[in-house]
Amino acid sequence: MDTWIVQAKKIMRDRGIKQKDIASAMGKSTRGAVGHYFTGRSQPTLNQLKSLAKYLGITLAELVDPEGVNNNPFNIDTLESFSAVEFNTLKSISPIDGRYSKKTSDLSSIFSEFGLIKYRVLVEVRWLQAMSRNSEIAEVSTLYDSGANTLLDSIATNFSVADALHVKKFENTTNHDVKAVEYFLKEKISINHTLLSIREFIHFACTSEDINNLSHALMLKDGRDILLTQMRDVIELITSLSNENALIPMLSRTHGQTASPTTLGKEMANYTDRLKRQIKLFDEVKIMGKFNGAVGNFNAHLSAYPDLNWENITKTFVESLGVNYATYTTQIEPHDYIAEYFHALNRFNTILIDFCRDIWGYVSLGYFKQRTIKGEIGSSTMPHKVNPIDFENAEGNLGIANAIGDHLASKLPISRWQRDLSDSTVLRNLGVGCAHSLISYASICKGISKLETNEEQMFSDLNNAWEVLAEPIQTVMRRYGVDNPYEKLKSLTRGQKINAEILADFVGSLDIPFHAKEELSQLTPMNYIGDAIKLARNIDN
Repeated sequence: MDTWIVQAKKIMRDRGIKQKDIASAMGKSTRGAVGHYFTGRSQPTLNQLKSLAKYLGITLAELVDPEGVNNNPFNIDTLESFSAVEFNTLKSISPIDGRYSKKTSDLSSIFSEFGLIKYRVLVEVRWLQAMSRNSEIAEVSTLYDSGANTLLDSIATNFSVADALHVKKFENTTNHDVKAVEYFLKEKISINHTLLSIREFIHFACTSEDINNLSHALMLKDGRDILLTQMRDVIELITSLSNENALIPMLSRTHGQTASPTTLGKEMANYTDRLKRQIKLFDEVKIMGKFNGAVGNFNAHLSAYPDLNWENITKTFVESLGVNYATYTTQIEPHDYIAEYFHALNRFNTILIDFCRDIWGYVSLGYFKQRTIKGEIGSSTMPHKVNPIDFENAEGNLGIANAIGDHLASKLPISRWQRDLSDSTVLRNLGVGCAHSLISYASICKGISKLETNEEQMFSDLNNAWEVLAEPIQTVMRRYGVDNPYEKLKSLTRGQKINAEILADFVGSLDIPFHAKEELSQLTPMNYIGDAIKLARNIDN
């Protein structure tokens, strides 16, 4: 029974308080609805527990943890670390859970300590259920129609912060986080006679890494779903920039110098195309999992049930979780897929760093204006400033994400002999790089939403760069056999100020067909853009 239930019942009994009396405090209208929380059929929210504690005249900590949690990594005295409303982000060491917590909240229940415990519980529960469905494991009762499956499903799907705290209390004694989950589950199922009789099959034939690697796999799988949503949003916005600016001519710059014109839309389409390829590769990374015991050979499984095909049994189980089965492993899943995962994510992020720097440059050139937001300040001393802070923020967070991703990818596939524990502390940081990525995606989306195309500035730059037409002129001269075309244009244009009149005189002096001269005379820096418009418009295809 959850600690809060025991504590609440004790206080209510001492004070003569009935369940109907606390219904309003818990946001319910009937005693029956409140009763579901006290029987474990439903799990209260954190806000409901806070409200109940207030009604009973005690603190939240006194309700959920009256004995105090020692060596608690959550640092709980009030459970505020799980409240988006009351948690004081000013005290966070990492900006992920502090300054940027609103941007990363979707990941908190996945990659946090709570998330890891939640997935461990899920794996243990599903393994017990899988064994119950196997008629060859006769000692594990079939759980159909016994109410046992319902209880197990409830434990896994309604896992709460209060449950996680209870697991941590077991860990304070065991000093072993996975064993704490086993003891937690044994206590939770003790109310059901069928489950009580098979309690020793919880964690059956498992090494801790069997549970952990599948938990990490599910974390990365669910985390990827969150990331992909935001990644697609970024691509969609960049694609919109391409579509909206497909016709807008822009001076290119290679090596920082004027070069053949393009369109703003086509340059945005370059990023869409690159990002689409990388997001596909990221989405296709196969999440792997093992479930083959202490050194990967089913030693314990075969000692208990030597005639069962444990490879098929565990493969079916792993795949039932939406994870791909790893056949050959040591004690740990090799983590090669995690390297693939973060390498793919890093490539996507690297392209976005390139994008952010280009947008920063275009803003600097005046090709983009930024919509101002009332009340915002760009500089503490220069009142006129409107800085491209969103793209700068994104660039910084992408760099941190990639640095962490690089370490995960290079460290995790390496483990001494059948395993060492150096991966354990690193794996606790799976969500850090993902969170910094998520922060950057939000910043990019915000930054794009504030961009306004400045066609006037782009036209002005093009009109001052007639020298870029040296390329088409010398190319046409080559077609018609004019000697030394490149050298003649180089002599005319390199380091010189060129305008329409100078080029018109030069073209008029050429010994080429009249129609070719006519075509060249129609060229301007504004229309010498090749297939840029078509390329920009085709990016959706």
